[in-house]
Amino acid sequence: MSKWKDLSGKDLSGVLLTGVLLLGAASKVEGIILPPGFSDTAVADVPSPTALAFTPDGRLLIAGKDGRLWVYQNGELSPIPALDLPEPTICTNSERGLLGVAVDPGFAVTPYVYLYYTARLLTTGGAGSCVNRVSRFIWSEGNVLSNELVLVDNMPSPNGNHNAGDLHFGKDGFLYISVGDGGCDYADPTSCAHLNDAARDQHVLVGKVLRITSTGEIPPGNPFLGPDSARCNVSGQTAPGNKCQETFAWGLRNPFRMAFDPNADGTRFYINDVGQVTWEEIDAGQAGADYGWNVREGHCRTGSETDCGEPPAGMTNPIFDYSHSASDPIFAGCASITGGVFVPAGVWPAEFEGAYLFSDYVCGRIFSLTSSGTATPFATDLGGSSAVTLIFGPHEGTQALYYTTFTNGGQVRRVAFVGSANRAPVAVGNATPTNGPVPLPVAFSGNESSDPDGDPLAFEWDFGDGTPPTGASETTHLYGTTGTFIARLRVDDGRGGSDTTSVRIDAGHSPPQIRIISPAPDTRFRVGQAITLSGQAVDEAGLVLPDTALRWSVRLHHDTHTHPFLDPTAGNGMVIVIPAPEDLPATTTSFLEVRLTATDARGLSQTITQELRPWLVRLRFATRPRGLRLRIQGTMLRAPKDIVSWPGYAIHVDAPKQIKNGKVRRFLKWSDGRKRRHIIKTPSKRRTYRAFFD
Repeated sequence: MSKWKDLSGKDLSGVLLTGVLLLGAASKVEGIILPPGFSDTAVADVPSPTALAFTPDGRLLIAGKDGRLWVYQNGELSPIPALDLPEPTICTNSERGLLGVAVDPGFAVTPYVYLYYTARLLTTGGAGSCVNRVSRFIWSEGNVLSNELVLVDNMPSPNGNHNAGDLHFGKDGFLYISVGDGGCDYADPTSCAHLNDAARDQHVLVGKVLRITSTGEIPPGNPFLGPDSARCNVSGQTAPGNKCQETFAWGLRNPFRMAFDPNADGTRFYINDVGQVTWEEIDAGQAGADYGWNVREGHCRTGSETDCGEPPAGMTNPIFDYSHSASDPIFAGCASITGGVFVPAGVWPAEFEGAYLFSDYVCGRIFSLTSSGTATPFATDLGGSSAVTLIFGPHEGTQALYYTTFTNGGQVRRVAFVGSANRAPVAVGNATPTNGPVPLPVAFSGNESSDPDGDPLAFEWDFGDGTPPTGASETTHLYGTTGTFIARLRVDDGRGGSDTTSVRIDAGHSPPQIRIISPAPDTRFRVGQAITLSGQAVDEAGLVLPDTALRWSVRLHHDTHTHPFLDPTAGNGMVIVIPAPEDLPATTTSFLEVRLTATDARGLSQTITQELRPWLVRLRFATRPRGLRLRIQGTMLRAPKDIVSWPGYAIHVDAPKQIKNGKVRRFLKWSDGRKRRHIIKTPSKRRTYRAFFD
C-alpha cells in the first residue's frame, strides 16, 4: 500500500485521529445465520433497493435508489418498472434518490401510491439544486403510476446525505414522513455532522417526522398548530420563529426508517435514528417530542459515552440505544441502524410475540428487541451494506419478513418460519476461467454450496454443450468449440430440497480490455475539486467500444462501511465533485472507489476499480501558555494537538476562556489574526495555528 502524503510530500501514513487507515468494500453474503426453523430465500434482484410496500392483493412494490419503482407479482419481477423517474428531474448521487414508498390504506377505493424522492429543481441549462419531495401517484391496471400530485416539497438536501425518506400510514389514517438533517446545515455548508444544528430549527422541514393527510393537509391534533405556526409544504420552511404545522416530532439526525406496530390498538411506532460517531438509537414516536439532536445522541450528550442519563428539560431520550464502541459484544462492528419492523402477532414462535426487529447496515445483522428492552441477535452474516429495509408481508398463507440489501448488487430477500420442515439448500457455482481461446479447460466447483439443515448434498454439473453431466462437486471440463454456453449446477439434499445456479462460459471469446484514463492512478483530491471520469474499452476484435458501452459508479468508503456516491451511470466524461469528509475522524478513514464496467456486443463485461484518495494535510493547534484547551470542530482538545484534514475542508475553531492552575485564561489572539471563533479553510500544506491567552 502506498503511503499517504500531504501536498508538500510529507508522509502522513502514521498520523491518525481515530480508526484505521485502509478499509475494505462491502462484503459478499456467504451464508446468513438464522435461528433453527427459519429459512432465508432470494426474492428478486433489484439495483440498490431502498424501500418496500405491499398492495392489498399481495403485489410487492420495490423502490430503487435510481428512481425506478418495480413490481413483484406472482413470483416474478415485472420487466418494466411501474414508474421510472427520469434524469435530470431526480437526484441520485450520494444518498439521494427514490427512498420511500407507501400504499394508501384505502387502496381498493383510492388506488394511490406515495413516494419520497430527491427532486432536482431545474434551472436554465439543466442544472439545479436537489430537494426532497413527497408525491402521490395514481395506480392503474398494468402496474403503471401516473398523475403526480406533490404533497410536500423543497425539504432541503444540501449535502447529499442524511435524507431519511421513510413513508408509513398509521392506524389513524395519516401519512408519516421521516426527514433527515441534510448532513450539513442548509444555512451554513461548513457546519456538518455534529456541528449541524438544523434539526433544532422548527421552521424548516429537516431532522423531523412529519404527519399529513392523504391529500397533504394538516391533521387535527398535530402538535404545532398555534398562532406561531404556518404551512411549510410548498417551500419546505416558514419564517424563523414560526413552527412548521407538518411537524409531528423533531430533533432527529437521520431517522432513516420507522416501523408501525400492527398489534397496537392505535398508532404506535418506533423511529430508527442513525447516529454520528457514538450511539445508534430507537425512539418511540410521540407527538411534539424533541429527541435532542444535535445536543443529544442516544441517551447522552453528543459525542459522549459518560455524560448520560436524564435528558435536558423538554427533550426525550430513546427507548433503546447501542454504542459504536461495542461494550456489548453482540453489537461489535455495528455503526448504522437502518430497518425496523414489529413482528405481527401469531406468525412466528412465542418468543417473538411483541418483538421489534431492527437491523444494522454496517455489521449486517438483524436484532430482536423484547418489550423488556433486551436485544439479541436474530440474523447474522448478512454481509455489509445490508438489511436496509424490513417489512412483513404475505407468504404461503401467513406472513414472512422481507428485507432489502445492497450486497451483491442489490436484492430483496425473505425470511420465513418453516418449523421442522426441510429447508432447501443453496447452490453456489464457480468456474475458472469463464472465457478464453479454444480449447478452453474450465475448472468448476460447487464447494461453496450449503444446506441450512446440515444435510449432505448431491451435485450435478451440466456443462451446456451437449456432453453428459457429472455428479462431482469439483470437476474440469474442456470446451472444444467456439460459442456461449450456460453451465448449470444442481444441488439436492436427498429430502426433497434442491437448488440450481448457472455460470456463463464464453469459449473462443474474451471480454473487453478497458482502462481508466481519468482520474490518473496517482491522483489526490481536495474538497470541492471537480474530477472527470473518462475511460476507453476495446473489444476482442480491437474495435473501440462506444461510450454507451461504458458504465461508471463511485462508492464512498467511510470507516468500516461504504456509501453510494455515484450510482451506475452510462457514458463517458461525467464529472464528480469531491465532498467534504463527514466529520473530522472521517478524514483518515474515507476515500472514493471508482468502478468502470464495459460490455461488448456479445454481452461480455469487464470491470476495473481504482481508488481515489485525498491529499492529507497535518495541522497543529497550539496555545501559549502551553497545555490549554481548544475547541476544534466542536470537540474540546488539549493543545498541542495534531489533526489530519483535507485541503479545502472547513474547520471551526474556538479558544474559550478557561481556568488553569487557579488562573483565569482569556483569549487574546490567534496566530492567523482571526477572531476567537472562526473557520479555517484547510490549506494545501501543513501549518500551525496558535491561540494566545493572557
